[in-house]
Amino acid sequence: MRQVTVTRNTLETQITITLNLDGTGVGKFDTGVPFFEHMLDQVARHGLFDLDIKAVGDLHIDAHHTVEDVGIALGQAFAKALGDKKGIRRYGHSYVPLDEALSRVVVDLSGRPGLEYHCKYTRDTIGQFDTQLFGEFFRGFVNHAAATLHIDNLKGDNAHHQAETIFKALGRALRMAVEWDERMAGITPSTKGTLVG
Repeated sequence: MRQVTVTRNTLETQITITLNLDGTGVGKFDTGVPFFEHMLDQVARHGLFDLDIKAVGDLHIDAHHTVEDVGIALGQAFAKALGDKKGIRRYGHSYVPLDEALSRVVVDLSGRPGLEYHCKYTRDTIGQFDTQLFGEFFRGFVNHAAATLHIDNLKGDNAHHQAETIFKALGRALRMAVEWDERMAGITPSTKGTLVG
């Protein structure tokens, strides 16, 4: 089973994540940042990942460290669960609409971290959540998952819808990328012979 638990403790946050790549989409979240948890739930449900995230952070300052560090720990969890990446599809993509909003996410579990993130939110905050923090989450994730991630919000008037289409598409793209490919059984999907380090 591709199931792991990762713990990351700093002076700013204490985070534990349990991830099962071959789950059923069950998400449990306790971060103290409700809208962020709503977005993480989209990744779990649409990726069919079982995902349990507990985070205690310095929310008396703001949510920045918590959101960024969850991204870091989640990236570490994906890297650990994927191991040598033999037999996976490696690439994944998804377009997801929600009413007027439409987003595209493309991922390559390449071993090379990179982020192209393009979304002009129509509001700076969604409820109490600062939309700038999504970029910190994605950067933390790609740097520690060693993945290349392209995120484009193609249209949208409602900031909640914009964010939700991005996170749903992220879940579906990751689901495709981590799936087993029977034709690639035991084979690393790279001409280099490795996707690690």
